[in-house]
Amino acid sequence: MNLNKVFLIGNLTRDPELRSLPSGQAVVNFGLATNRMWKGKDGSQQKQVEFHNIVMFGRLAEITKQYLTKGSMIMVEGRIQTRSWQGQDGQKKQRTEIVAEAMQMGPRGGGNRAPSAESPAKQEEEAPEILATVEYPEDEIKPEDIPF
Repeated sequence: MNLNKVFLIGNLTRDPELRSLPSGQAVVNFGLATNRMWKGKDGSQQKQVEFHNIVMFGRLAEITKQYLTKGSMIMVEGRIQTRSWQGQDGQKKQRTEIVAEAMQMGPRGGGNRAPSAESPAKQEEEAPEILATVEYPEDEIKPEDIPF
């Protein structure tokens, strides 16, 4: 048995481009940048960026076009595929891409974008009241009530 599975977490390098296949199925293409960081032999921080071509089909493509823009963070699950074709100049061309089968959007605002210029007080006003919705039971757990 063989396996061709990819998981990537990164930021879009350009807005998704939505088109339709002759069958009417939606297809979207966009670039994704991922990076890795490590310390070099001299102790300085090193960084390497990789760029990936992502392709999505169907409803996944439509959702991506609707909600994501350049800079948005996304996790993509898919497979690696290499296509070959003859260019208009007669040269053989190749493109390696990730055909996405699932995705999960990152935090709103695009992950690595600059912080909002709004005041912290205004940001707190717009933030959802998560802690206020948590209801804790009034009963206290006693060690003698635990059956083990």
